[in-house]
Order: sequence, then C-alpha cells, then structure tokens
Amino acid sequence: MSKLWDDLKKNMKDWGSVAVEKAEEVSKIAVAKTEEITKIGKHKIDIHQLQKERAKTFEKLGQFVVQQAKEDNMVNFTGNTEFFTFVQKLDEITELIEKKDGEIQKIKTEYNLKESDIISAAEVEEEKTPPSVAIEEEVVEEQE
Repeated sequence: MSKLWDDLKKNMKDWGSVAVEKAEEVSKIAVAKTEEITKIGKHKIDIHQLQKERAKTFEKLGQFVVQQAKEDNMVNFTGNTEFFTFVQKLDEITELIEKKDGEIQKIKTEYNLKESDIISAAEVEEEKTPPSVAIEEEVVEEQE
C-alpha cells in the first residue's frame, strides 16, 4: 500500500509540474498577443484622433473660404498663404493617417493577426464616450 501511495504522490507531482509549465506557456502567449493587439489599438485610436483633427481643419478651411468669398469677394486663392496653410495641414494629417495605417498592417502581418482579433478604435472610443456626448455626435453627423 505504501508503494502505491508513493507512486501516486510522485505521479501527482509530475502532473502538477507539467500543468504549471503548460500554464506558464499559455500565459506567455496570451501576454504576447495582448501586447500586439494593444499596439494596434493605440494606432487605431491615434488614427481616429487624426481623422477628427482633419475634419475640424476641413471645417475651418470651409469657414475661411466662405468668409473670403463674402467679405472680400475673393474666390481665387492663388498666393493666399492662409489658404495653403490649411491645405498643407490637411496633407500632413492625411500622411500621418496613412503612416499609422501602414504600421497597423505591418503589425498584423508580422504577428499573423486577423481583423476579428482586434477591437476597432471606434468601439473603444464609444466605450469611453459618455452617452450624452455620443448622442450629440450622432445629431451633428445627421445634420451634415
């Protein structure tokens, strides 16, 4: 009986060691995947912020054009530095968005991630946005 008990204890220790090793392996993989997805999520949030900034810049550009057309009766912006400052800023923002998108694609390719593995920045932003702000944004979008 003692031999049986000793064998059982030895087997339990071996099984416990194997289980701990497997758990460590799985946790390392989970941490690595989480890190990769977090990097992509950060880039998506950055892109979302850049898109907001681009929309605001387009709005300011539109306001500038209307003001110039109404007040100064000017519709030709050749040589107008303020106009081209807006255009240059829009180009820079678009370039940053494309760069961030490329970085996301690079991470996806490098780590073999699928889009379904990743939460979109919009979903993350919606979770952070209080309900009243989200409703206001929907109203503004509908008015456009």
